[in-house]
Amino acid sequence: MDLKKVVREIDDFPIPGISFKDITTLLQDGKAFKYSIDAIIEDLKDKNVDVIVGPEARGFLMGTPVAYGLGIGFVPVRKPGKLPSEVESYDYGLEYGKDTLEIHKDAIKPGQRVAIVDDLLATGGTMGAAAKLIEKLGGEVVSMQFLIELEELNGRDKLPQYHINSLIKY
Repeated sequence: MDLKKVVREIDDFPIPGISFKDITTLLQDGKAFKYSIDAIIEDLKDKNVDVIVGPEARGFLMGTPVAYGLGIGFVPVRKPGKLPSEVESYDYGLEYGKDTLEIHKDAIKPGQRVAIVDDLLATGGTMGAAAKLIEKLGGEVVSMQFLIELEELNGRDKLPQYHINSLIKY
């Protein structure tokens, strides 16, 4: 299936010069959404994954059906102040500033094999931060799965130690 045909591109959003990849059109297309989730599950099925981690917010949309399909749990990674229990935090740099991600301290057990699932791989900053949080808790990141990869931003190059699978490349 050519998934690019069901992803809407919006030029000059959110700022001039950016071509935004809108996945809501793919999510609305039951066949394309199922195909995408099934393709990620297929890539993960022999990796002995214990838990799926999804960064806020579109990682929730992609990661939870993958976890369900594999019959394993899902762990959210969120922006500060969104998780109700004790958290582990990780600050990371952005092109113009910094950001922080948080995960519950008890969400990943030492030795668990983790796959991170998100909608988009761009510069790799969010994925690198999520991986650091998982590793800080003793988990092993065995795969990173994406619906879309923006190849010109070279995010993959910043994550060479991880297995990366992306279904659509721009």
